Amino acid sequence: MTYVHPEYLISPAELAADLDNPKRRIFDATVYLAPASSGGYRADSGLARFEACHVPGAQFLDLVKAASDTTTGLGFTLPPVEQLERLFRNLGVSNDTEVVFYSTGHMMWATRAWWLLRYCGHRNARVLNGGFSAWRKGRHPTTREVSTPGAGTFEAQGETGWFADREAVLSAIGDPGTCTVNALSPDVFAGTSRMHYGRKGHIAGSVNVFYDDLMDHGFLKQAAALRDALNAKGLLDAPRVIAYCGGGISATVDGFACRLLGHGDVAVYDGSMAEWVRDESLPMETGP
Repeated sequence: MTYVHPEYLISPAELAADLDNPKRRIFDATVYLAPASSGGYRADSGLARFEACHVPGAQFLDLVKAASDTTTGLGFTLPPVEQLERLFRNLGVSNDTEVVFYSTGHMMWATRAWWLLRYCGHRNARVLNGGFSAWRKGRHPTTREVSTPGAGTFEAQGETGWFADREAVLSAIGDPGTCTVNALSPDVFAGTSRMHYGRKGHIAGSVNVFYDDLMDHGFLKQAAALRDALNAKGLLDAPRVIAYCGGGISATVDGFACRLLGHGDVAVYDGSMAEWVRDESLPMETGP
């Protein structure tokens, strides 16, 4: 069994074999998370480590500020599409550019970047399977030199269906046509973890597919195993899927996996738990 959309991924060997492709832009989207006193996480830019070592030709994509709306009080909020258009244009992206995203540590930062660009209407975005760790383990070249291509001509259009808001998630509770999935760990989902977002548990009626259970030593699982993991909770059979997590990042791993296997109606709840817990009237549950 193979992925329905294998073109959404690129292997380290495949990228290394065509590293000098002038029609490609490569981005390191790494963010580092540290525990915060509030019970959640603090996001730190990966720029310093990028400057020390990265894939040749890569640029740094700032998910913390440049690719987020920083006025909402919530981390990683989807910004206006015009902001993303300017950002990617300035980084040398045009509509016909092949774009590759990678991250150090977990692949979720690369899938978040991929999700943003696909939302903008770009059709040729890929994620480096295994990320920078796999790149280095493969003994592929690295550099400290930063690429500075000229501006691109990218024209973005915000496409519906890639993101869901709070009202859509609330309406989906009890809707048999929508599977709402929590991508956080089982103990956070159940409300038994010390880590939480202000209220423990999960959005009422949602199921749990831990994003890290879709991975195998830093790589996405093979198609058959990935399908089994998603089918176990009914994601691939549901007409519509809404994925959420703490702040709209790890949910993109679940969403990306669904899209990779051909599901065409998958959205990420951008505000996720960080927004949901603020309103005590919004229903939550604890337990597995």
